[in-house]
Amino acid sequence: MLVAFMIKFLAMLATIKRLVPEPIKNAYHFLQALFGALFFRFPSRQIKVIGVTGTDGKTTTVYLIHHILNESGINTSMISTVEAKIGDKVIDTGLHVTTPNPFKVQNLLRKIADAGSEYAVLEVTSHGLAQERVAFVKFFAGIVTNITHEHLDYHKTYNNYLDAKAKILNGTNCRILNRDDTSFKKLHRRGTGHLITYGVNKDADFKAENISSDKQGLKFTINYKHKKISDKVEINTKMTGKYNIYNMLAAFVVAVCLGVEKKKIVAAINNFTGVRGRMQYVDEGQGFDVIIDFAHTPAALENILKYLHTIKEGKIIAVFGSAGERDVGKRTMMGKVATELANLSVFTAEDPRSEDVNQIINQMAGGAVKAGGIENRTFFKIPDRVQAINTAIQTLAADSDTVVILGKGHEKSMNIGSKEYPWSDELITRNSLKTRLKR
Repeated sequence: MLVAFMIKFLAMLATIKRLVPEPIKNAYHFLQALFGALFFRFPSRQIKVIGVTGTDGKTTTVYLIHHILNESGINTSMISTVEAKIGDKVIDTGLHVTTPNPFKVQNLLRKIADAGSEYAVLEVTSHGLAQERVAFVKFFAGIVTNITHEHLDYHKTYNNYLDAKAKILNGTNCRILNRDDTSFKKLHRRGTGHLITYGVNKDADFKAENISSDKQGLKFTINYKHKKISDKVEINTKMTGKYNIYNMLAAFVVAVCLGVEKKKIVAAINNFTGVRGRMQYVDEGQGFDVIIDFAHTPAALENILKYLHTIKEGKIIAVFGSAGERDVGKRTMMGKVATELANLSVFTAEDPRSEDVNQIINQMAGGAVKAGGIENRTFFKIPDRVQAINTAIQTLAADSDTVVILGKGHEKSMNIGSKEYPWSDELITRNSLKTRLKR
């Protein structure tokens, strides 16, 4: 009862603090984190917390690490965008907040410690780091998957964004960085603890080679050096998309560093089935592929569309939007990327919040036009997301095509006019497919 009261009380204060300047807000979060840590007796001192941040790939990496450790017999819990898993319990972690408020973070970590978990895998946003939501959380290991164009509406500059992400490396025993990412040059001197790198294109401590990819999955070799020992393993996984190799590498590094037997790591990666709303195929018996994915940044959009080019048979039809009250600069970039890499694009709503969805779509269309796109021929503007999905599936798609619905993934709500409305891309997609198949 007391915990429930405190959460409600802090939520009320959160409503008030929206009118307060950012530095004061951060001080508020810091004090909230301190109070939470004291109230719940500094739970991160009793468990080893593995923190994962980055623009793309955070959630999949968190799930992979959690899966590998549990499959290896290590009691591990997790807190992610999608949910928290504590023992056998699954807890909804929110609608559009990756990192919960500081008091809730400490509350969840206390539950994890009390459940007897040895490790907690925590997904952390740049907002969560900048706003001190994870202050007084002791990270045993810190992972930065990548840093690309996102959240500059809040951080203002790329360097501010990078500085926020780099906080996860402070005080760690182990820093794990993507050697191929452009952020590596600025990050590798940040933080504390042993630095371990992973990558595909550049020299790294853990490197993926001999990569082959198709619709059934990925095969590759991981060559690595750890504690003066060189070794290699063969991965044959059901996960698709070459960009997921980075997520698997990061998870593999963590498990090796924790002393997990390599055979157990490989077996866990190979039987991992993925995350809801990430490269999720939706099959109702139609003659074309339909995929739901959370990609909502220019880099993520580019990665998934490039991957689809390697497996496609017919047209690629992309349905996506760009969030309101968020990074405006990425809108034209995403319109451009889609025009260059998809055969057809449908620009639609994606949490417009208090912004005019038509204005957002027009900005995306501006990028499409600059890349040679033609309205109503190569791209379509359909503000209603249900109608947009129906148009792609019931009108534009033919047998052997690929329809990819992006930006919402697992999310259970749509923010319109600053209100949350129930939403499910998967449910709408399945209904649309069933309607088409009845014809």
